[in-house]
Amino acid sequence: MSVTAIGGFFAPAFHGFPMSALRDALGDLPDPVFADLLESEAAYLLVIDLPGVGSETLDVRLDGARLRIEARREKDLPMAFRYLDEDRPLFLDAELPLPPDVAGTGAEGTLDRGTLTLRLPKRDATEATSIPIAVGGSESDEL
Repeated sequence: MSVTAIGGFFAPAFHGFPMSALRDALGDLPDPVFADLLESEAAYLLVIDLPGVGSETLDVRLDGARLRIEARREKDLPMAFRYLDEDRPLFLDAELPLPPDVAGTGAEGTLDRGTLTLRLPKRDATEATSIPIAVGGSESDEL
């Protein structure tokens, strides 16, 4: 299933290979789901419309290099009515690959009137991690 409006909307915003996996995954979201992806020097901002979803039925997790979104919407069926067509899904389960420069910590999210906004900070490009080196007598000397 593909949302051509999303695929076409995001195409100009992505210039490098690392983002193509996320763009493709956003394009594969179910038809009733609309999303925007924005980028600044410091973070990505992912905005997803989830009408009918409340905070008690929403679970968003960063799992390594993937973003997992599980949502359930409530639908009220008025008395004396029955469904002839029921095309609005109750559930959304999405797993989106993240760009490689997304930091694993510091993500923030808000849900306001059915719009989920996630701020995903970027890792500092100059950030370095020190690697301890053992000297003599360790098994790593054999490498």
